[in-house]
Amino acid sequence: MRQSREDGFMEFAGGLTGHLFRSACLLTSGDTYLAEDLVQETLGRMYLKWGRISQVDNPAAYAQTVLVRTFLTYRRRRSADERPVADLPDVPVITGSDPLLRLALLQALGQLPPKDRAVVVLRYWEDRSIEETADAMNVSSAAVRTRASRALARLRAQLGGSLAELVAAT
Repeated sequence: MRQSREDGFMEFAGGLTGHLFRSACLLTSGDTYLAEDLVQETLGRMYLKWGRISQVDNPAAYAQTVLVRTFLTYRRRRSADERPVADLPDVPVITGSDPLLRLALLQALGQLPPKDRAVVVLRYWEDRSIEETADAMNVSSAAVRTRASRALARLRAQLGGSLAELVAAT
């Protein structure tokens, strides 16, 4: 019984790790090391409760919720002497995408407060509904709408005409 439980979890985790990592990279504004840590912690938490989680209708959505909450917890606990750096770490360039646009978007996401960033990632990257996003973040639907509106306005202000230039260049 235990072996089948572990096999089920390994199959689940193997199929979902890449997706969780991409979401974590967006949440952390391109910090791949922190993204790896968040995914590892998420999968560790999922494994501990796998017997109950495997019975949930959508364990992948549950994993995404755990990832977002893990990220928000990390941001609250973050040491006061840590400072983000201006230069992003080397990341592999995905073929078919424009690296300048990608870096501009990651940098703009990094300027958003963690909860606003989580709303943008969940609503527009993960394509979740307002209610699903609210549930994942443990906030009200009104708070999600407010944060999404505020975050998009900040992104537009930060990117301004540079985004149009970057998109036109691709």
